[in-house]
Amino acid sequence: MRTKVLFAALLLSATTAFAQQEKLGSGIDKTNMDLTIKPGNDFYRYAAGNWMKNHPLDAEHTDNGAFTDLFEQNQKRIQDIILEYASKPQQKGSLGQKIGSLYNLRMDSVRLNKEGWAPIKPTLDRIAAIKDRREYQLVTAQLDFRGEGTMMYGIGVGADLRDAANNLVEVGQSGLGLGVRDYYVNDDEQTKKIRDAYKAYMKKLFQMVGNDEATAQKKMEAVMAIETRIAKASYSQVQLRDIDKNYHKMTYNQLVLDYPGIDWGNVFLASGFPAFKEICVGQPEPIHEVEKILAETSLDDLKTYAEIKVISGATSVLSDDFRAVSFELSKVMSGVQQDRPRWKRAVSTVSGVLGEAIGKIYVEKYFPESSKKRMLDLVHNLQTALSQRIDEATWMSAATKAQAEDKLESFIIKIGYPDKWKDYSGLQVDDSLSLYENMANISEFFTKDAIARKVNKPVDKTEWGMTPQTINAYYNPTTNEICFPAAILQPPFFDPTADDAMNYGGIGGVIGHEMSHGFDDQGSQFDKTGNQHNWWTAADKKNFESRTKILVDHFNKIELAGKKVNGQMTLGENIGDNGGLNIAFRALQNVMKTEKLGVKDGFTPEQRFFLAWARVWAGNARPEYLQYLMTVDVHSPNEARVNGALPMVDSWYKAFNIKKGDKLFVPKNKRAHIW
Repeated sequence: MRTKVLFAALLLSATTAFAQQEKLGSGIDKTNMDLTIKPGNDFYRYAAGNWMKNHPLDAEHTDNGAFTDLFEQNQKRIQDIILEYASKPQQKGSLGQKIGSLYNLRMDSVRLNKEGWAPIKPTLDRIAAIKDRREYQLVTAQLDFRGEGTMMYGIGVGADLRDAANNLVEVGQSGLGLGVRDYYVNDDEQTKKIRDAYKAYMKKLFQMVGNDEATAQKKMEAVMAIETRIAKASYSQVQLRDIDKNYHKMTYNQLVLDYPGIDWGNVFLASGFPAFKEICVGQPEPIHEVEKILAETSLDDLKTYAEIKVISGATSVLSDDFRAVSFELSKVMSGVQQDRPRWKRAVSTVSGVLGEAIGKIYVEKYFPESSKKRMLDLVHNLQTALSQRIDEATWMSAATKAQAEDKLESFIIKIGYPDKWKDYSGLQVDDSLSLYENMANISEFFTKDAIARKVNKPVDKTEWGMTPQTINAYYNPTTNEICFPAAILQPPFFDPTADDAMNYGGIGGVIGHEMSHGFDDQGSQFDKTGNQHNWWTAADKKNFESRTKILVDHFNKIELAGKKVNGQMTLGENIGDNGGLNIAFRALQNVMKTEKLGVKDGFTPEQRFFLAWARVWAGNARPEYLQYLMTVDVHSPNEARVNGALPMVDSWYKAFNIKKGDKLFVPKNKRAHIW
């Protein structure tokens, strides 16, 4: 089920009480630093250069660092939870049976390899039997209902951006096997390699389900032609961030009239939707292109497109040879050299499917209630700091400041885990069925569940967009909420043995980042109730845009792995970092009015603050993976989140005596002073 989520996720964390500051450590490990480098020339490597040298990438990972370390730690913790149920018989239909059976099905390589591609054969036969275009639309909608992804567009339901209390059915661009349009329309060397690898991947998959080489080649070319047409009409990553251009609300009747090439009645009926009155078309142009493709492309080629979606979507739940072909494509796209072991993939499957069931056990074992309270205290300290900075802003009028303060005070704060846990009683895992069929049944369960809870219903503001065991955080503008799952609340984001300077630079910067999303180029368009509504004066909005453009231009100049950062695509996240650092630093200054921190391990509290931020983002990454991130991810790469973000923060210059002539130096009048 493709539900629209406007989360501004970071990759973030938490905190504890900070009594007896002088007794706490600095949190700085000098062996991680490269003190031969001037901080003003390359702060990223000054702060963590030796850590990166001493932690080279292994074959399994595309990158490493804090997030990878915590993810790997979590994998082992979650496996231990799962094995309590998978290692012994469970009562049929119990939550333990579902957890254990799904894990064991995923781990049973002997059974998977014996089955080969037999589990998907009935689905492929069903596609082959389609007799006309109308039946094609009906069957692909029925298959999509079970998670096959055979339609050329996406259907979902989420908060109405301009009536945020209520949900709205949505239709948007989709259908690209490579995910984003850039891989179909760009012609740089790496993109060409990826396109060639994708063609080889599809051709091989077609051969593995019984097509000879010539037929497989022809089918691959047919799919590539269809996807290229969709891609050329699709919005770029930058265009997708323009909220107004991605919101086209209309009545259902108007949808039928304006997009007559799609059999909406049967599509929505087959997709399990009840009757509804209104819908939002996110991107009209690619939907119109799909209409043309459905009318102009031969039925055989349309069926071929549906076939590859089924085969490709099932590579992770079939025999090992299918997984191997899929991994070959991953190697070209990301530079990864070795696949993850089977147990890690199985853990990810179970944690993904039964996320809150695993999460409930996880927080009972690893997240004490005291951590939740301490985190809440820190969030409130950051709110105070942001309020102060809003009040002091010279570029905003009193009227706009009042609106901003009101929105800040209205934040919904979610920490650790939800108050209400998800009910999985209707979900079934049947050992007698193949893993593929079980996953299709599970997908159907979640699709039905989302439709029942959301279509023609108000938004449930208690719902979480991430599970407790997720190492991440987010801001959601339509609910005006900031969320910090339990798993992110660990070192190096928060270190209970370190003092405030370190923790405000780590988790404090993260919290500030999420708060700043409420006031970034997208979040600033939403009011305190979550509605897209302009609460700015014209002059203030102009001032805001001129200040954010400084960040666009600044990040556009940063080049990594032979590719430049897209400052417009990453603007929201860069505003988040800029604001987060300034807010967290102010909060630290507030603490230091009553708490004595002092110099520790040769570093002032101000210096430790920025060293902590750099440590959070320290890591190595493969060149291919960096290029991939800069193609698809709205976040700047880690290095840019240090060497790009800090030169925009005045307090960093004073902390490390950064002067004109240093490589990272930016004149004060050319820095982005926003939040």
